[in-house]
Amino acid sequence: MTAPRTRVQRRPVHGVVLLDKPLGLSSNDALQKVKWLLRAEKAGHTGTLDPLATGVLPLCFGAATKFSALQLDAPKTYRAIARLGQTTTTADAEGAVLQERAVDAAQLTADNLATVAARFTGAIRQIPPMYSALKKDGKALYEYARAGETIERPARDIFIYGLKIAKTQDESAQPAIEIEVTCSKGTYIRTLAEDIGQALGCGAHLRSLRRTETGGLGLAQCVTLAQLEALEGDARLAHVLPADHLLQGHTPITLGAEDAARFLTGLRRRGPWADADAVAVYADQPRALLGVGHIHAGELIPDRLLSPLEIQQILEGMSRPS
Repeated sequence: MTAPRTRVQRRPVHGVVLLDKPLGLSSNDALQKVKWLLRAEKAGHTGTLDPLATGVLPLCFGAATKFSALQLDAPKTYRAIARLGQTTTTADAEGAVLQERAVDAAQLTADNLATVAARFTGAIRQIPPMYSALKKDGKALYEYARAGETIERPARDIFIYGLKIAKTQDESAQPAIEIEVTCSKGTYIRTLAEDIGQALGCGAHLRSLRRTETGGLGLAQCVTLAQLEALEGDARLAHVLPADHLLQGHTPITLGAEDAARFLTGLRRRGPWADADAVAVYADQPRALLGVGHIHAGELIPDRLLSPLEIQQILEGMSRPS
């Protein structure tokens, strides 16, 4: 006879866990594991990392889920290894080999790699890969690709803020390049690696990918799944950072009690503030995040607000003995 499953008693958890996502795990699987470990009621992530990618994955809980889109739109930095001389159906190590070509060592000098990097820096256009979750007529492109169909994809505008390319070898000691790139939302690193390989005259495909930063949040602040699993119960909550860790670059504004109460109801407030597109708004006493907004012509305008219950639960959690 099968024993009945123990039902996990959920609780309100508010904040963000910066997870160093392990290899082979989908972003949603990673989220669900951490949600279970924390016994959290509400959770979401800030954009997916492929199962073959590792690195910084901000996981949002409770009130922090209201700010997850800010990280989705933020610039991201990756470190990748691409094998040269070989292209695949998926532009990465999972696909079947399409073509093999010789690698010309003369193309891999530091000067030439810098020249190629310059070609792919700044505003560029990129054709999304067939093996992607983009939709066409309600169906993901990878579904068409698995059925042997190729769908015409319009090029998309992306921005490469910084790109470095260096000669290296992959895990099998084959000729490869190391790519370090900071890019805009919507950039496919697989496609970038493939395009760089084409520019080098030999083709390439991605062998490994690691996200090292997203929106100012880096690996140094991350915790691994193994580290969380090794902790007991409430000790895991020490790795839940305040929600305003997602508000990197926001201008902080502090309101007195009366203005804070009115702001929380969605009312605009006037004050001696300079125009700002993104502000993080706090109550003075007790110090508490109220939400985010923007300032125009001296007027503070709410965009996303925490609820009074969320604020109360956050303050109670701060006062609880660790």
